[in-house]
Amino acid sequence: MTELLVVLFLISATSVIALPNFIRMWRTSQLTNGATQVADILKLSRFQAIRRNTATVCRISGSSTSTQIWADTNGNGTVDSGESLTVLSGNVNLVAAASVPGTTSLATAIGPNVVLVPVSTTTGSYTFDSRGAVTPAAVYVSYVTNATVTTLGYRAVIVLPSGSMQVWSGDTSGNWTRLE
Repeated sequence: MTELLVVLFLISATSVIALPNFIRMWRTSQLTNGATQVADILKLSRFQAIRRNTATVCRISGSSTSTQIWADTNGNGTVDSGESLTVLSGNVNLVAAASVPGTTSLATAIGPNVVLVPVSTTTGSYTFDSRGAVTPAAVYVSYVTNATVTTLGYRAVIVLPSGSMQVWSGDTSGNWTRLE
């Protein structure tokens, strides 16, 4: 009986130590997954523009609790059946650029003389022309964070004028590293 109690105590102690790290790792994974979902729907919109040989708009419609991002292939401004859709909800969501630290250092890390154009988290859009380039030509950015645990930092989805995308990870001090 004593051995069983010792084993149960060791399991309990290990769980108490490991659980906070596991939860933090899980939340960080959710944050990165949210940024990847944003990049994926943007890539899909770009590929549809190229495949259809016509401009395609990827729209953002959001609130403080949920954001819809979709490839508006018919250009009517609403989500229709058959259009690819990504929904960010819960703790991981898009956030305004004003609340993100180190946006200047992110622009510098991307390249010299880069000016980031933040896309609205509530009524934003990205337009890809028939070649897959973003129009008007600029370096666009959307930021993703966990609203309840801001210590996890931020993710930035960058769309370059050519239409190619990058995902960056930033901490709460504004230090950025490229993920993909």
